[in-house]
Amino acid sequence: MLSRLTIANYALITSLDLAFDTRLNIITGETGAGKSIMLGAVGLLLGKRADTRVLYDKDRKCVIEGEFDIAAYGLQDFFKQHDLDYETATLIRREITPAGKSRAFINDTPVTLDILKELGSRLMDIHSQHQTLLLGQAGYQLQIIDVFAGTAGLAATYREQYQAWQQARQQLAELQDKAGRLQQERDFNEFLLNELEEANLQADEQEHLEEELRLLEHAEEIKTSLTGVLALLDHQEINTLALLAEARQMLTQVSDYGESLAALLERLESARLELADLAREVEQQEQLVEVDFGRAEEVRQRLSLIYHLQNKHHVPDIAGLLAIRDKLAEETFLAGHLDEQINTMQARVEDTHAAMLATANELSRQRQAVFADFERQIVALLQQLGMPQASLAVERSEQDPGPLGIDKIVIAFSANKGVAPAPIHKVASGGELSRLMFCIKYVMADKTALPTMVFDEVDAGVSGEIALQMGKMMQQMAAGHQVIAISHLPQIAAKGQAHYYVYKAIDGERSVSMVRQLDEEEKITMIARMIGGDSPSENALESARELIRS
Repeated sequence: MLSRLTIANYALITSLDLAFDTRLNIITGETGAGKSIMLGAVGLLLGKRADTRVLYDKDRKCVIEGEFDIAAYGLQDFFKQHDLDYETATLIRREITPAGKSRAFINDTPVTLDILKELGSRLMDIHSQHQTLLLGQAGYQLQIIDVFAGTAGLAATYREQYQAWQQARQQLAELQDKAGRLQQERDFNEFLLNELEEANLQADEQEHLEEELRLLEHAEEIKTSLTGVLALLDHQEINTLALLAEARQMLTQVSDYGESLAALLERLESARLELADLAREVEQQEQLVEVDFGRAEEVRQRLSLIYHLQNKHHVPDIAGLLAIRDKLAEETFLAGHLDEQINTMQARVEDTHAAMLATANELSRQRQAVFADFERQIVALLQQLGMPQASLAVERSEQDPGPLGIDKIVIAFSANKGVAPAPIHKVASGGELSRLMFCIKYVMADKTALPTMVFDEVDAGVSGEIALQMGKMMQQMAAGHQVIAISHLPQIAAKGQAHYYVYKAIDGERSVSMVRQLDEEEKITMIARMIGGDSPSENALESARELIRS
């Protein structure tokens, strides 16, 4: 529940610090004094968006803080989920800077508006004109029935199962789509794969073949050159090696006459041995070279196949072809095993559908079981609020499974005898809608864990005994929930444990909204003024006391 509210520099409020009672809190004041401004500030604490237009002083930031006692509401998991410090006295703060930047904090930890909104929905339920309009929507009507029937948990389980079923259906559709595409490509992919596998490509094959082809294409030229070199080195009658042998003989005869001559002999011998070794290698190479036109053609054809495959698959080398071969093999394998995956996913779709449908049927059964009791209780309350001929019917039809179940419901209403109930949004006036929503909130009060209920002028259009009854109902609701009510009726104001008066004052050249909590005597005087005007008579004061006692 809301323990304390502080507001600084918001709309017409320059500074405000209010402590709230745990039971029924009444807010009254003249029209335009700023009662709804307070609700606007509370809305910011609950995650509503804001802009710089809310700043009273455009040069200072706006700060709104609310302290909530959450000890009894089991919110530890929420705080743990969002990595927030859990405090039984939790502080929520909103700041809006002159530059338009908005920040939100929970126990001094910055949070997003989505997180703030999620927490806010568990802290306060504001009954406003907007929420009354929601009453005409089928989804909201189902939520009301779920709260009344105590099936909110079962409805949450159903939503999880529905989402699991939808996810399985989507995955199945994706697999089937993939299978269709792969089937169209399968034959062509298998042809490409077979072509690459039959080629039996080796990683370093292309370089070796290209070198071999160069040798084969120039074999005659190479053999002629090597034969000529060998002849010059060793095979002719007068050849290089023979000449070097003769030179060695000459130097040998004089090498003992000086170190320089011996060095020349050593160098000459080294050159002769190197050329002799070279001659042997030339001879070996010359013997290996063969003019083989058949092998040359064979290598050309093999390289032609490799070049063709590279051009076909737009890759520069055999490594690229091998990568494509492996990818085609994987796709062909997957295409061959998609049927198994599809069968598995089809089974999952059927299993999730069966589980979801079982929950949907049980949810529907429990919902329908409370229709009559819901109708009876609401009609009885409407009669107490001045609608003696009111009738209500919850009409149900079955639909395909959706996010909220298989139930399509319409809460039908009639305010007049002899007129069949019709959908709320078609027949109920604004005042009737407001009273109907109030009655729904009343019967839901004992069935929901929502800490604080806020009523924004729910008493519009009522007076006298009806207003008195509405005040008593608020008082009864406040026995188990904190209630905050903005009202203009003395019958309702008299039932509050705490009474706050909103008024305007002049600060310099501008109007500001002020709020103060009334003591018991001030409360009596204020209620008397609401009964008899600004100068209440003794009769009005006594009437005020009687309203408080009743």
